[in-house]
Amino acid sequence: MSPIKVFIVEDDEDWIKALSSFLNREADLLIVGTATNSTDALQIAKSIHIDVVLMDIQLEESEYDGIQTAILMHEHTQAKLIMLTSVNDERSMTQAFTAGAVHYLEKTRYRELPQAIRGAIHHPAPMEALLKELARLKREEQLQLLTPAEREVFELIEAGYTQSQIEKRLYKAESTLKNQVNKMLKKFGVRSSKEAVEKVRRRGLFQKDE
Repeated sequence: MSPIKVFIVEDDEDWIKALSSFLNREADLLIVGTATNSTDALQIAKSIHIDVVLMDIQLEESEYDGIQTAILMHEHTQAKLIMLTSVNDERSMTQAFTAGAVHYLEKTRYRELPQAIRGAIHHPAPMEALLKELARLKREEQLQLLTPAEREVFELIEAGYTQSQIEKRLYKAESTLKNQVNKMLKKFGVRSSKEAVEKVRRRGLFQKDE
């Protein structure tokens, strides 16, 4: 059986060395890469196969923090994500799971990591079911802002329909559709339909500046 490929994203290089040394003692785990910032992490995630990502939730002096990086990383890899933190903060924990993390662990409990990594790969079903339901609830929470007519328009935009296609499909005048879209954008606090779709897809946690 091939080893579980682990990628570490952490802004403390000494911690990377210590964690790598600790995990490399496990015959079934293999550190395939490390990064100290979000930019490198996302670039590496696009280029190599990863099974599990260990993500520092703070990532100070980086373009994006660990939560934001996790959201963007899920767009490039199917790897399981375990968030690591030096502080016990309930809000950060909630955000980590909302961002798709399968586990959240304080760094002082690092000895539990080998088993957490194995569990993420070999027994993912219960957590994946919970994350899927959390994502559904988060989506519904955001879409509750919209009227039924606005939601219908949003879901067609999300599905890739153009404005003219939506007008024909819903039998709406151009002015009516533009008015509904403008109201929708205002409710989401965004400037474009693309940003609205991204905000919902990223569960309201993060919008990447274009």
